[in-house]
Amino acid sequence: MRNSEQPGEQKSMSKHFQRDLDNLQRQLMSLFGIVEQMIDNATRALCEKRLELVINIRAIDRQVNEMEVLIEEDCLKMLALHQPVADDLRRISSVMKINTDLERIGDIAKNVAERAEGVHEFPWFPIPDRMAEMSRQARQMVRMALDAFVTSDVQLAKQVILCDASVDELNRGIIVELQELMRSDSSLLDPALHCFSASRHLERIGDHAENIAEDVIYLVDGDIVRHKHGKFSTGTTN
Repeated sequence: MRNSEQPGEQKSMSKHFQRDLDNLQRQLMSLFGIVEQMIDNATRALCEKRLELVINIRAIDRQVNEMEVLIEEDCLKMLALHQPVADDLRRISSVMKINTDLERIGDIAKNVAERAEGVHEFPWFPIPDRMAEMSRQARQMVRMALDAFVTSDVQLAKQVILCDASVDELNRGIIVELQELMRSDSSLLDPALHCFSASRHLERIGDHAENIAEDVIYLVDGDIVRHKHGKFSTGTTN
């Protein structure tokens, strides 16, 4: 029995590993695109009262769930088969975490769409104008996080983290507006609560995009930056 692979076998395994890594990245990029579209459609369902989009979002959510499981299984197979170390191990572990965040973003988009169904029963209810802007910014964070992942751009990842403050501020403004509506007219209580929930869900999308940005920084630099965002807000991103 041989104790180690011959050079030719090592080269072959390296080629197979790189092929598997490339395939993993393609799958993750595809998942990014799908969940980004889910965010957009969920917001349109809410703000434009396009309920036909809700059925589509539920179907896509099932697809996202299947893709999330497939990506995780591929990651586990690569860990078992290739036993990667150092940078390769960090990449696979980062992909697994990003994969989980993307699946949760898909779930959140579905929740926003379901809130749209509740609001639809009150066609006179005014959807806060800031809701669409909040969705746009959250979606932009997801797109920036993808770009940071693909290009291994730490500075862009840090910008994603900084953007979360703007999404949080929009959420607070929407909550204040909804509270004022509920105080002025008690008949608006139910639709306002649906909108309140939708706003909170969109804010959570920003949080998950922030998580992905943190994973990109870990992937590239090996730094764990959770709970250490204060230094980013000083204007220094080095």
